Parts: sequence; C-alpha cells; structure tokens
Amino acid sequence: MQNGTLLAALDLGSNSFRLEIGRLDHGQIRRTEYLKEVVRQGNGLDEARNLSRDAMQRGLDCLARFAERLAGIPRTQARAVATQTLREARNRDEFLSRGHEILGFRIDVISGREEARLIYQGVSRLLPQSDERRLVIDIGGRSTEMILGQGYEARLMESFRVGSVSWSMRYFPKGEFTPDAFRMAKIAAEAVLDEALQAYDRSHWSAAYGASGTVGAVADMLAAAGGPPGLITREGLDWLRERLLKARTVERVNIDGMKDDRKLVIGGGLSVLLAIFDLLGIRELQAADGALRHGVLYDLVERDAADSDVRSASVRRLAAKFDTDAAQASRVATVATQFFSQLQASLNRPQEETSRLQRKLLWAAQLHEIGFLVSHSSYHRHGAYVLDNADAPGFALPELHRLSQLVLGHRGKLKKLEAELADPAFAQQLLALRLAVILCHARRDPDVEGLKLGGKPRQAQRTLGCRPGWAEAFPQSVHLLREEAAAWAKTPWPLQLQGF
Repeated sequence: MQNGTLLAALDLGSNSFRLEIGRLDHGQIRRTEYLKEVVRQGNGLDEARNLSRDAMQRGLDCLARFAERLAGIPRTQARAVATQTLREARNRDEFLSRGHEILGFRIDVISGREEARLIYQGVSRLLPQSDERRLVIDIGGRSTEMILGQGYEARLMESFRVGSVSWSMRYFPKGEFTPDAFRMAKIAAEAVLDEALQAYDRSHWSAAYGASGTVGAVADMLAAAGGPPGLITREGLDWLRERLLKARTVERVNIDGMKDDRKLVIGGGLSVLLAIFDLLGIRELQAADGALRHGVLYDLVERDAADSDVRSASVRRLAAKFDTDAAQASRVATVATQFFSQLQASLNRPQEETSRLQRKLLWAAQLHEIGFLVSHSSYHRHGAYVLDNADAPGFALPELHRLSQLVLGHRGKLKKLEAELADPAFAQQLLALRLAVILCHARRDPDVEGLKLGGKPRQAQRTLGCRPGWAEAFPQSVHLLREEAAAWAKTPWPLQLQGF
C-alpha cells in the first residue's frame, strides 16, 4: 500500500457508530477526519434477539450520512465492522444487506475475539513502543473485551457478554441510581467475568490500559474533577459512584466532563468497571487513545500485503492443528490457483479483486482436508463445521463462512450450495478447487500441461480443454471430469469438456 493512501474504518458499536479516516504516512496512519454518532442499537434488541425497526433505521440513517463522507474512497481502502449487537441479532442479515447497499461495501460482523485482537492492535499502535506486558480492557455497549499482549502482539484475547448498554437496561432500567442497583450490577458482572480471574490476574501484566467508551468517559469525568489526565483509580470510581447515588436519577446527574449521551449508560458501565478493578486487582487504569477503529485501519494495511496478512497465519495454524497433509494441500492449491488465474484472464476481472479472490481460494485449498482429523467419512462436512466455529484471528465471520462453504463444496453434490452459487465469483472459486481436487486424486503432482479453463464475459458456461493425447494417458481423471461436468450441468454454471 502506497504512502499517502487514504483509509477509512467504520466501527458499528452497540452504543455508537464511529468513522475514522486517516492517511498512511510511512507506516503510521494520521487522522484526517473522525465522526461519531450515538445510535444505541444495543437498546433495540428484543427478548427474541431481533433488532427493532427503529433501531435498524437509526443505524441505516447514520450509515447514509457516513457514506456521503466516504464518497471517493475506493472500497478496497475502507472497512466496516460490527460487534456484539449484530453478533446477537437474529435479523441482522436485513440490516447488513441494506447497509451494504448504502456504503457500497460489505459490513463484516466480527467475533468477540477478533474484536479483541483489533482493539489491541489499535491501542498498541498509538502507544509508545515498549516491552511492557499490557492488559487492555474495552467496555462496550453489550460486550467487554480483555487482551493480554506485548508490543504489537496480542497473546490472549477474550470477549464477555457484559456491557454498559445491556447492564444499564437490566439494572438501571428507569434511570435510577441506588446502592442495591449498583451492588446487584457489580455482582452480576463479576459472575460473568469470574473466568477471567486466573488468566488475567496481576501476575500476567505490568500496565493496564482502557480503550474507548466507558473508560474514556470515566477518565474525562475524573480529570474534570482535578485528577491526572487519562488516569482511572479505584478511589476515583468510588467518588463517581457516590456522585451518581447523590443525584439519584439520570435526569439529575450534573458532573463536569460527562456528555449527555453517556448519562443513560453510565450506571451499567461504571458497575462493570468496578467489577473488573476488584476482580483483577487493578490499582490504576490508563485511558488509551487507540481503539477498535484504529486496529481496523492498521489491519487494512496488513491485509494489503499477503506475506503479513494475519489471516494467512491463522490458516497455517489451523492446518497444523488439524494435521493436514501439507504436500497434498500444496498440490491442490497450485492447480486450483492456476485454473482460477486462467479463468479470470478470460473474464477481465480487475487484478486487485482477482488477487483477493485467489488468496481466499488458496486458503480453502490449504484447509480442504482439515475434517480428516474428525473422520474420513464426510470429512468435507466436518471441515466446514470446524471453520464455521473456529477461532481464526483476522477473519470476519462472513469470511470464515465463505471459506467453510468452499471446503464443504470441494467434493460431493453441488445442490447443497445452491444459494452460494448465485455468486459468480464463488462459483468460479469452487470450480477451480473441485477440478484441482479431482486432478490431484492420486496424491501426486498431476500433469496439467495443456489443460485450459476458460469462459466468456456475460456467459455462464465454462470450458475445460486439454492437449492431444492427454485424455488417453489419464483415463481415470477423464472419468472423474466427466462426472464433474454432469454435476455442473445441474447448476447455472455448466462446464463443457473439449478434447476429452
């Protein structure tokens, strides 16, 4: 990615939506613009975990305003990520589809651990370089992330379903601050966070930092009261709780440094922060400048370089963990990417998009046999299940699912992927992968000289041709390829064999 490239990150949080735009400057990203809107989508989840129409519309209206500012920034230089509220929402696909239309690029729903990784990336990039062992905490609207790391490396990441919006709705529903409400909210938060006690205790870190949301708001209030800038202490938290108890209700709260949009969720956020301080024995917490959106920006830079893409490292770890046949995976990957490149040359797809799709095809080839460790019977189904439920840093949930569908579809009938095959790019990836698996069936390097996969723009049919004599030399491969052509004949993407 070139110096001076403009990048944009959208953080669709449970309480606020944020847009960060920055310019790449010798490895650092310098802010050019920052927008924030309080949307409170987290308040819009009903008991059935459906997002209300009002909450959905508030979010879409905000995205429309952000989209106007994003005009002119190439979609490959922008990314939107959604967190806990959309992780939970059963009707999220409707919001994601409409949001995609508004923005011009998709919204990635990320897992809790991926959110934690990106938070640490953002925090660490904006802190002075140091070898200190760091604890980073981010209390969001419906989830709290905790990360242990050193330098730029996040080593332990976890996400807990406790946050300022959800806890305020549950324990301060009428906006009333009472000793019993704070006590119950803190006890409940400790019950959720208790599993973090051993992994994140004081022996594992030397400095504690807080990111965004609740931490930033509390730090501002304590600083306005005369405390050190950006520093949160246990005494400061007690002081703030007493101020809220004295006010009794949200309407009567008047604390210097508190923004109006924070009043409705401060009770829940403060309760969670008190629980974390007491559980982990934190004496001081420093508010950090970095946050999730900054991590997304730096991740965009890493994704642009294949050799430093954290997703590639995740694929290698998964392949090693499930003890895949590395030699076979390499064969399949080589042949699949060769076929895919041939096909793209005939379809005139932009090179940047081709490279992105080819990288994902490569990952699918590397992982197509991970289900073997579970069972050789229907191993493609086991592999798809593993990927749909894997902890794979760098991947958004839709990306992992697409990878799982390529693994699921690399053998067997195509009817199970009827919905996915509506996407031409997916169909092309899958065809290249299935052909590669067929030609590598003997688990040795296949003779693919003279094999050519092609097609024509705006035409569904694909053609596989071979050199004279190839079909006679490899009758078993020809048999399998004819079966494959018969399978694709039942889809919108027929495959024609020439010279077989």
